Amino acid sequence: MALQPVRRTSVPEDVFDQIVTEVLSGDMRPGEALPSERRLAEVLGVSRPAVREALKRLGEAGLVEVRQGDATTVRDFRRHAGLDLLPRLLVRAGEVDLGVVRSILETRLHNGPKIAELAARRRPAELPATLEGTVDALAAEDDPVERQRHALTFWDHVVDGADSIAFRLMYNTLRATYEPALPALATMMAAEVGRPDAYRAVVDAIRAGDAAAAERAARDLLEPATTALLAALDDMESTR
Repeated sequence: MALQPVRRTSVPEDVFDQIVTEVLSGDMRPGEALPSERRLAEVLGVSRPAVREALKRLGEAGLVEVRQGDATTVRDFRRHAGLDLLPRLLVRAGEVDLGVVRSILETRLHNGPKIAELAARRRPAELPATLEGTVDALAAEDDPVERQRHALTFWDHVVDGADSIAFRLMYNTLRATYEPALPALATMMAAEVGRPDAYRAVVDAIRAGDAAAAERAARDLLEPATTALLAALDDMESTR
């Protein structure tokens, strides 16, 4: 293990971060027992209560199994962790994980049309006007990064209209993971966010309560850029 003494600020958070890094890197493997609380406290140079709090958080995140009076063991995060782990998986050891990027893009293309369909079925009275205002702001914007932000706001409102807590939490995590990369994606997303009429087609279908048309319009909006990005990922992987 490569655990190091931690800073005194936010001690449990630092302990949590170090162990998460070890688990995600594979240095701590599923089924492997962690050192005892006492030993971890000695290695990290912190108190046992700080270690205990960090282990509790790791258990809640699905990364370890804490058994009272028994060893704490590493769990397979792919089977037990939640979406909140996604931002940590995206960049590891200073490198972007292209497989994680691919999964985010695939989820975006799959979820977007379904969310638009649900929004059309449930359409709160104020939703079409709210969406129109967002599209107007997008159409008036010249900066490519800000256009992407308006597009994210558009989808934020569509998710509200879908009224699904599961899709809402998924969207929150995907947005938090995706948003820091907006400047890097500006060129490849320019065609999508530069099509205000495609966004308006989604709005029109939602206003009409036409779920099938909303699903089609959302797919027509999202698919070209997603396909291009997936192709770019394939090219990047082939040169690695």
